[in-house]
Parts: sequence; structure tokens; C-alpha cells
Amino acid sequence: MSAATDHARAAQPSVPRSDFATLLERARRLADGGRRRLLGITGAPGAGKSTLAEQLVSALAPRAVLVPMDGFHLAEAELKRLGIHDRKGAIDTFDVAGYVTLLRRLRAATEPVVYAPTFRRDLEEAIAGAIRVERDVPLVITEGNYLLVADGEWAEVRGLLDDVWYLAPEEEVRLDRLVRRHIDFGRDSETAAARAHGTDQRNADLVQTTRIRADLVVRGH
Repeated sequence: MSAATDHARAAQPSVPRSDFATLLERARRLADGGRRRLLGITGAPGAGKSTLAEQLVSALAPRAVLVPMDGFHLAEAELKRLGIHDRKGAIDTFDVAGYVTLLRRLRAATEPVVYAPTFRRDLEEAIAGAIRVERDVPLVITEGNYLLVADGEWAEVRGLLDDVWYLAPEEEVRLDRLVRRHIDFGRDSETAAARAHGTDQRNADLVQTTRIRADLVVRGH
């Protein structure tokens, strides 16, 4: 790691995850900014992105709505056709162009309503038109693994977000959470552990290289 990177990482602001009031106030300031703002929450698989995003939306309702990146998972049938089903969740298994287009529409806030997709883990499929975002909602929160990737079409995402938080729990906590999530959705413990330490970890290794591009690092659980 270069000295410049060391300095940037050291200077990067951070806050403990337990200090939810501070995070909520930061999100509220975005919502009070006078125009539609987009807040991104990112981190490796199992970092707790969706949990924090849902807590913020609940606390700010009805002034915030959650639009997850996972709504742009390619369909099961398409993943199988492409021969990449075993890598579902990797960076090339998403419709990034569709996600970028949606973020642009949400940022412009010129349409009375924009409908966004969501992802159903019980079905392992994205569901179109599931999330209604009305024009007068001042804050859209989006969460996903690859919001800070600087390569290819993904590089456009960062410029469409007003603030991006990177969640950095302890690695042991993150992996344990990830294994338990896989088990909750029907995998046996051996398969769940293999997934968490295999495909998911390769994705995590990529995501962790993007941390330096975040506006805020959220430490802890």
C-alpha cells in the first residue's frame, strides 16, 4: 500500500455502528438538503447493509425509501444460460446498466413516481415494479456490494450518490452472519460455510478494495 493510500485511509472519517443516532442525524441532514439526495450503503457480503438501511428508512419514514442494488440480480434462467449461476452475486451477475439508469431517474426526481425492483431471497429472483418512489420523497437509500467499484459501468454509480457509507464489522462477525443467513434460506451448514468462504469471500475481497472511496466508514457490528 502506498503512503498516499495510507494517509487517505487514516484520514477517512469513521463512526461506530453502535452510534445509530449519529448515523441517523447524518441521513436526516441529507433528507433536509432541499432536493432529492441519494445515500449509498456498501460493504462486503454479510456486513449488515440491508439491516442498517431498513433501520434508517424506518426512523425517517415517510421521508426516505430503500431501493436495493440486489433488485438488479440477473434472473436464475439467465444466469444458467450464461453458465455463471454458481457465481451468483459476483459483480458480473447484475444488470449494472439498468441500475445506473434507475439511479439517474431517482436523482433527477422529475417523474411523479418511479418504480424500482426488489430481490426476494426466498425466491432467489428479482421482482420488477415492487418499490414505489414518489417525487416528493427527499431521500433514497440504496445498498449493495459494488457501489464504490471504479471499473467499467460500475464506475458511474459513485457519481450518482451524494454520500456513501462503508460498513466494516469484525471479519469473524461478518462471516458468522453470512453463514447463518445462508442456513436461514435453506442451505445446510456445510454448504453455507463453503459459500461464505468461497464465492462470497471472493466478492468480499473485491468490495474491500473499494473502501477508500467511501465518505464514511461505519465500524463494528
